[in-house]
Amino acid sequence: MDPIQQMPGYRPLYQQVIELLRRRISDGTWRPDEALPSEGRLAAELGVSQGTVRKALDDLAAQHLVVRRQGRGTFVAAHSPDTALFHFFHLVDADGDRQLPESELLDCRKGIAGAAEAAALGLRAGAVVLRIDRRRSIDGDPIIVERIVVPQALFPDLDSPGGEPLPNTLYDLYQRRYGVTVGHAVERLRAVAAEPEEAAQLAVAPGTPLLEIDRIARDIEHRPVEWRVSRCLTDKLAYLSELT
Repeated sequence: MDPIQQMPGYRPLYQQVIELLRRRISDGTWRPDEALPSEGRLAAELGVSQGTVRKALDDLAAQHLVVRRQGRGTFVAAHSPDTALFHFFHLVDADGDRQLPESELLDCRKGIAGAAEAAALGLRAGAVVLRIDRRRSIDGDPIIVERIVVPQALFPDLDSPGGEPLPNTLYDLYQRRYGVTVGHAVERLRAVAAEPEEAAQLAVAPGTPLLEIDRIARDIEHRPVEWRVSRCLTDKLAYLSELT
């Protein structure tokens, strides 16, 4: 890696180190669960102090992009069902417990991105997307219907009939098979009424109140990689947001 040089009026050195390390994770230089070089080695390669590297790594750890392991070093964070549950699933039961729902694939097909899909994912007109429709259940009771839209260019064989079945949690598949690491997501919430088709999928009457969660997921370089709209029953579940 080339040494980093402070430029007048530019960002602090540790922020430049963060961006460089983030790019190395994004481009596959370091794979999920792989150890990063030591703080001392990174500092020497980048021409910065070890304290600057430590501050950058602490920031990446706070973003859940790396994991500090006592006595072993710093590793690239790997998505798993547990991390997906903790970081990206916010529905809880009456006791405040989270339980990852099981997923049933309803449909998976390619198509030309509509205007809303192109805007959400930053795509050009005519871009091909993959639309995934799922129903999700807890203890056999359907609670969520959702549509997931991703750029076909990023996930070229995600819908391949002969390929790996879509897992319950997709973010670990994105990372493991395609090298796309979801770094953060933004969600918008609103109350909606169940349309007839989704009411049938959830075994409720049309017009039943649902919570809509509209999520844009971005990779670690802040590019939109997934648009997901989930409509949820909330008679047994609530949306939990923890503020610090």
